[in-house]
Amino acid sequence: MTTPHTAIIGVGMAGIACARTLRQAGHHVTLIEKSRGTGGRMATRPSPFGTFDHGTQYFTVRDPRFEWALGTVPGLCRPWSANAVRVLDAIGRVIEAGLPGGERHWVASPGMNALVRAWAEPLQEDGNIRLETRATRIAPDPLYKKGWQVHTEGADGSQHVYAGFDQVILAIPPAQARTLLESSGLGELASPLQRVQVDPCWTLMAAWPQAVQPGLITIGPQWNAARSTHHRIAWMARESSKPGRESIERWTVQASASWSAEHLQDSAERVSAKMLKAFGEITGIRATPAHVEAHRWLYAKTARPLGQSHLWFKAEGLGLCGDWCLGHRVEDAFVSGLELALAVLRKP
Repeated sequence: MTTPHTAIIGVGMAGIACARTLRQAGHHVTLIEKSRGTGGRMATRPSPFGTFDHGTQYFTVRDPRFEWALGTVPGLCRPWSANAVRVLDAIGRVIEAGLPGGERHWVASPGMNALVRAWAEPLQEDGNIRLETRATRIAPDPLYKKGWQVHTEGADGSQHVYAGFDQVILAIPPAQARTLLESSGLGELASPLQRVQVDPCWTLMAAWPQAVQPGLITIGPQWNAARSTHHRIAWMARESSKPGRESIERWTVQASASWSAEHLQDSAERVSAKMLKAFGEITGIRATPAHVEAHRWLYAKTARPLGQSHLWFKAEGLGLCGDWCLGHRVEDAFVSGLELALAVLRKP
């Protein structure tokens, strides 16, 4: 009996959760990712003044399977109090504080990308992760009955075909999955994705190293994280307040979905200036940062989910997973990838 071989396109939380489950069950897994590293939106950006978690800010733990999985990497994830997270009005006044029911925030250390990277290590040691490789088409494998090929393009424009897959998993945003399926002549499988909506998000990263020089006090508010009703800003977090981070004053600021959509095609410089102005209005921090950078997430937060944990087309050997299936939380991505893997493994 041959070992089943699965291709997984996308190495964020859902893709890695699916891959590690299949690997533990004895499957051979090949992962294909267009970016330079693993993690997806559980991303950490380096800078001369320290790191920024410019994607996912924290996660919560509700599903016991997720809690058990976190136990496989003891000490890597730590609670983040964030001074109870304020909710502010448009001019920075506190409306309320705290998460419902006292639910804890968790962060990976030294950056949010550390969790997915840790779970991806065995797959990397197998030599089965192909980074900076974009999947362009899925096609039947002419040499392998009921098998699949994945056609790819490298960052240098090189073309490659990976073959001999029993099944292919798409662990990517629904818009990208729909495009790939349609370009592969599989558009009929993409119809459930039409009801899914994922909003964009502009993220600002700014650092004020002068704020922690001898004789100076930390600038800005006394809280470390807040949601905001300002039309430009939805979320702010002081990076130095997270466990295991550098002490330099750094803030990650995420724009609202509506403002991000309205300014989707603006330059990063224009977005940075507008977001810095709004950030100053809310926090009172008006000093010029020594470092400022903006990142655009085209697919950031699920506004309308699929309503089920995954899609598995058993007859075709094709599946889809991601946080967008259930919501927008890290745990949603984990559960989606896990349950798709279990569906693949389920005996006829």
